[in-house]
Amino acid sequence: MSNVSLVTTFILTGLPHAPALDTPLFGVFLVIYVLTVLGNLLILLVIRLDSRLHTPMYYFLTNLSFIDMWLSTVTVPKMLMTLASPGGRAISFHSCMAQLYCFHFLGSTECFLYMVMSYDRYLAITYPLRYASMMSGRTCALLATSTWLSGSLHSAVQTILTSRLPFCGPNQIQHYFCDAPPILKLACADTSANETVIFVNIGVVASGCFLLIVLSYVSIVCSILRIRTSEGRHGAFQTCAAHCIGVLCFFVPCIFIYLRPGSRDAVDGTGAVFYTVLTPLLNPVVYTLRNKEVKRALLKLRSALVLTQGK
Repeated sequence: MSNVSLVTTFILTGLPHAPALDTPLFGVFLVIYVLTVLGNLLILLVIRLDSRLHTPMYYFLTNLSFIDMWLSTVTVPKMLMTLASPGGRAISFHSCMAQLYCFHFLGSTECFLYMVMSYDRYLAITYPLRYASMMSGRTCALLATSTWLSGSLHSAVQTILTSRLPFCGPNQIQHYFCDAPPILKLACADTSANETVIFVNIGVVASGCFLLIVLSYVSIVCSILRIRTSEGRHGAFQTCAAHCIGVLCFFVPCIFIYLRPGSRDAVDGTGAVFYTVLTPLLNPVVYTLRNKEVKRALLKLRSALVLTQGK
C-alpha cells in the first residue's frame, strides 16, 4: 500500500462530555487560556525589567513561561473551536501533523527543561559558594539550547513516522488535539513500530527525566536538612516546593498516558488536560505566589505603573 494519505481531513471529537456542557466548558477553558497567556507574559515582563531576577533560576523560568504560553496556545484554541460549533472539529491532515509536531516539540522541551531546572536547584543548594561559577551565563545558555534542540529532534522523529502512515478509513480522532496514540488508531497499516517509538521516545524518556529529577531532589532535601538555620531551610524548601508542584502536574499524567498498556480515550483526554491546560496555568501562580522575589518585583512594577499614570 502507498504511504500517501487518502484522508485529507480529520475530525476531533473533543473532550467527552454531555452536549449541554458545551457553553459552560467553553467559558471555563476560555478564561483559563486568557489567564495562562497573561500570567506567563507577566512573568516574562517582570523578569525582563527587574535586574535582580537576572539569575540562572529565573533565566530557566522565562524559558518555562514561554513554553507554557505556546503549549497552551497549540492545544486550547482548537479545543474551544470544538466546543463552539460542530464545524470547528475539522482539522486538515497537514494542520494535524503541524499541531502534533508543535505539541511534542514544546512538551518534550518542557520535560527536559524541568530536569535542567532541578539540576540548577541542586547546584544552588548543594554548592552555594561555587554556584555562580558553575552556572555561568554561557552554561545556562548551553543548557537551555540543548533542551530546545532535544525537544525538536524528539518531536521530529515522532511526527515523521506518524505522517508517513496511510490513513484511508475512519477520520475521527478521539481527542481534543492531534496526539500520536489516537491518530495511530486510524492508520491502515501496522503501527507496532510507531507504538514502540512512542513507548521509548515519550514514555521512557519522560520516566527517565522524572527519575533524575526525583534523585536530584532527594539530594537537595538531604542538603537542606544540613542547613543550620530554620530560616535558611524554610527558604530552600519554599523554592523547591514550587518546582515540585509543577513537575508532578506535568509528569504524572504524561507517564500515565504514554506508558500505560492499551489506551482509553476518555481517560487519555482528561489526563491530557493536566499538562496542556492546568500546568501552564499553575506555573505562573506557583512561581509568583510562593516566591518573595517575584512578588517584590511585581509590587515594584505596579508602583512604577501607578506613578506613570499619576503623571
